[in-house]
Amino acid sequence: MARKSAVPPSYYGEPHKFDPTFRGPVHKRGCTDVLCCVIFVIVILGYIALGAVAWMHGDPRKVVYPTDSYGQFCGQQGTPNANKAILFYFNILHCANPAVLINLQCPTTQLCVSKCPDRFATYLDMQYNYSRNRSYWEYYRQFCKPGFDNPKKSVAQVLRDEDCPSMLVPSRPFLQRCFPDFITRNGTLTVANKTDFKDGLGKTRSVVDLRDAANGIASLLDAKEVGTKIFEDYASSWYWILIGLVITMVISLLFILLLRFTAGVLLWCVIFGVIAAVGYGIWHCYWEYVTLRGKPNADVTISDIGFQTDFRVYLQLSQTWLIFMISLAVIEAVIIMMLIFLRRRVRIAIALLKEGSKAVSYIMSTLFYPIITFLLLALCIAYWAVTAIFLASSGDAVYKVMSTQPNCKYTNITCNPETFSQSNVSQVCPGSQCTFAFYGGESVYHRYIFVLQLCNLLVFLWLVNFIIALGQCTLAGAFASYYWALKKPADIPACPLAASFSRALRYHTGSLAFGALILSIVQFFRIVLEYLDHKLKGAHNAFVRFLLCCMKCCFWCLERFIKFMNRNAYIMIAIYGKNFCASARDAFFLLMRNVVRVAVLDKVTDFLLFLGKLLISGSVGVLAFFFFTRKIPVIQEEVPSLNYYWVPLLTVIFGSYLVAHGFFNVYAMCVDTLFLCFLVDLEKNDGSAARPYFMSSTLRAILNKKNHRRAPERKRARVGRRK
Repeated sequence: MARKSAVPPSYYGEPHKFDPTFRGPVHKRGCTDVLCCVIFVIVILGYIALGAVAWMHGDPRKVVYPTDSYGQFCGQQGTPNANKAILFYFNILHCANPAVLINLQCPTTQLCVSKCPDRFATYLDMQYNYSRNRSYWEYYRQFCKPGFDNPKKSVAQVLRDEDCPSMLVPSRPFLQRCFPDFITRNGTLTVANKTDFKDGLGKTRSVVDLRDAANGIASLLDAKEVGTKIFEDYASSWYWILIGLVITMVISLLFILLLRFTAGVLLWCVIFGVIAAVGYGIWHCYWEYVTLRGKPNADVTISDIGFQTDFRVYLQLSQTWLIFMISLAVIEAVIIMMLIFLRRRVRIAIALLKEGSKAVSYIMSTLFYPIITFLLLALCIAYWAVTAIFLASSGDAVYKVMSTQPNCKYTNITCNPETFSQSNVSQVCPGSQCTFAFYGGESVYHRYIFVLQLCNLLVFLWLVNFIIALGQCTLAGAFASYYWALKKPADIPACPLAASFSRALRYHTGSLAFGALILSIVQFFRIVLEYLDHKLKGAHNAFVRFLLCCMKCCFWCLERFIKFMNRNAYIMIAIYGKNFCASARDAFFLLMRNVVRVAVLDKVTDFLLFLGKLLISGSVGVLAFFFFTRKIPVIQEEVPSLNYYWVPLLTVIFGSYLVAHGFFNVYAMCVDTLFLCFLVDLEKNDGSAARPYFMSSTLRAILNKKNHRRAPERKRARVGRRK
């Protein structure tokens, strides 16, 4: 009579079929989610085509370099502006803010010049001094329209036709544009040591008006100087920064390898430390309560004194400390009760952490797989950014009517600069001009530039999530090969990482793309909601803001859940080779049947990895602090001279955290994979000769499980004992 299976009759939501030949990741596989794979390949080809079209129509110079009112690039070789790389604004007071200036939509004539003005001057002053000294005109004409050479033309006509600016302001180039040279002296904003200036229209204006027109430029210019010093610090300390990151890499590797010995000690020390800290809190609250109970006015209740902004008032009441003591006692009781009832699950979690450390030590190549992921992600980000820039710069020069008169009905209407002089616009709106506004067009391609940008973003998210999914599935397959090796490390297959990578890419591209697409759509909607929230910040409709906030919260929770499910689905794909939906369903039901174990392992792993990141980045940061501040006498002479020692220090700390995060992500994937394999092992096997447990002896001891040897082996053992 056949032995009954120890597995529940419903396994992963379907009738259980035991495979007696199951020995880890299935090698005889078929392609999964073929339709999604085909769609993914077509989308990639379409994405390449989109990049090619954007490359054909776009010109990054339109984004990078400034353009004058005639649609010509400043500094472009082969044009009259070859030696004029800076953009000059005739009247910067017409510009509302720096964003308008950078977007080339300031309603004033824009001209390419070789240098910015270095003095205050007005057209009126130039005409007055021209008869005595023609050098005034030679200087002023640099900032007039090309070809204009009539300094005796009346001021009214010059300003009407915008042949020359009404005034010049001392400026310096920033982002290849002339901005007022702001300097703060003794708390007063000045330009060339002056606090006011003539605007060329008979008025005296304050420098504050220039600041309002170029709001924030002064701080940006100061930031440029700071940026130069930071660059110098990086140039002189990059070698030591790399040494710090290498030290971090070595420490991270040692930390992971030593977790097999230290995981239990670290965790139990922290648990008992928390219990001791809460116990001390209870004793301190009791001592404060006893001390205050006999004092006058200390027995007043909290309800009697009502709400007080000064929290120290409540600390003078005995009732406050009584509430604190009771609360801490309840917390202490909950912690102890949870520890008593979950002690076996905590021990299982620690054993899995130790087993993960062993698995990483046997498959060391997995620690360097994140480099491949990083390079692929860098390639995707670069392609997306370049495509976005070329799409943004697609189009031809668009000219619009610009007028200084507020009531001109032709303002912002598209015009043709070649036929503008023959129209009646200049008669209806004196002083109006047909000037360059932006790059665009009226073709189908140009009308759908925004849609193409959205497609660029969505495909970018899809590719990024696919690369992450490929890494997770690859690592899961490698670590599953370790778990399902009955005799470790003898039964671990050769090159498990490379074999897992080839399996994932050859058979499961469609499944990985399917999971990545679901996550990408949710992330895309989150980005759209963030954009809408940014646009509606000034709105006064409280209901819309509340609804938007709720939707953002829901999509955030949905994204977190999908990431969790995808991660476990990829592990099941790496083991069984099923399609995405079946793997996600299997993983979900498996985890739900062991929800307490999942919660305990998840929190224990998160805590230990966070503690590891904190210890590693903190210790390397302290070492870097003592080094860059010259507090290590032995190597004091080797420390480079720095403007800001915090520049390499923060770089080392942040870089150390990222390096440790990359190493620990591999370890976390290892633990999650071993955990799912452990759960499958418990449900599929019973320790018999035909179905032995693959878990380690430590896990079997915790669960009181044993592997029974085959009958011939037992017989040989008895014979050996008789002899």
